[in-house]
Amino acid sequence: MTLNDWQDSGILASHTPSRGEIAGLLAIVDRDLRDCRARGLSPEWQLSIAYNAILQAATAALAATGYRVRRREGSHHHTLESLKHTVGIEANVLRRVDVLRKKRHLSDYIRAGAVSQQEADEAIALAERLCVEITIWLREQYADLME
Repeated sequence: MTLNDWQDSGILASHTPSRGEIAGLLAIVDRDLRDCRARGLSPEWQLSIAYNAILQAATAALAATGYRVRRREGSHHHTLESLKHTVGIEANVLRRVDVLRKKRHLSDYIRAGAVSQQEADEAIALAERLCVEITIWLREQYADLME
């Protein structure tokens, strides 16, 4: 499926991005990448913050292409999956991101202690790598939206 197919099926809506919107989302990404390494945070919070950095970077990429996910169940999943259509992130990387999404959901809503320090460290490393890749892509493809 393409992003146009997702729009036709009601997953996506057309969106007109602005420089301010993209700058705001990337500021959240920068904050989250910094904050997920703060001392004293539990592994659950580190993973959750790293996950949010990826989610906001994916939101920026999707917005730059002229779309937004409609608010509904599965909106995080679709935002993250859109990275294969926008930035060209490979399926195996998106599977790792989906594991993070599910782990974050488990630790935020169901059970404390569900995330090990190793999992948090891996989430942070993945977030740092993906967010850099997405930002580079935005600069190359949508320089007019970058400040």
